[in-house]
Amino acid sequence: MIVAPELASAKPYLLRAMFEWCAEQGLTPYVSVFVDEQVKVPMEYVREGSITLNIGMDATNSLLIDNESLQFKARFGGVPRQVVVPVTHIMAIYGRENGQGMAFPISDPNPMQQAASADSIPMMMTPAKLAATPVMKKEKTKPALRRVK
Repeated sequence: MIVAPELASAKPYLLRAMFEWCAEQGLTPYVSVFVDEQVKVPMEYVREGSITLNIGMDATNSLLIDNESLQFKARFGGVPRQVVVPVTHIMAIYGRENGQGMAFPISDPNPMQQAASADSIPMMMTPAKLAATPVMKKEKTKPALRRVK
């Protein structure tokens, strides 16, 4: 029987491609991240086990998206910070202006730890919510009439 070699994850390649797509379209790329002890982000900005990060060129310095992690330096509240996010913890990448992007399932490299900590996963981290693409709220404006002569 022929056994095929295990393929590398396509997720880092898709992240880089979506980042480039956002840049070419003039969109601000945002990533939604599942936060646990492996993620190095400013914890004061984490809400309900996740954080959304602006990874645009104007907001980051030394951005690196490799096959294992997303890394950059940025200012949070005026304080410079180093951010390191394993690729396995990225839930979505999308353009801020229109919400178009790509959502990913969260994969844990250690399934035994995941089974042991299944009771500690917040309710908001259900698979249905992880797969949902973030949707941007539209600004509500009052209609106005303009007279043209």
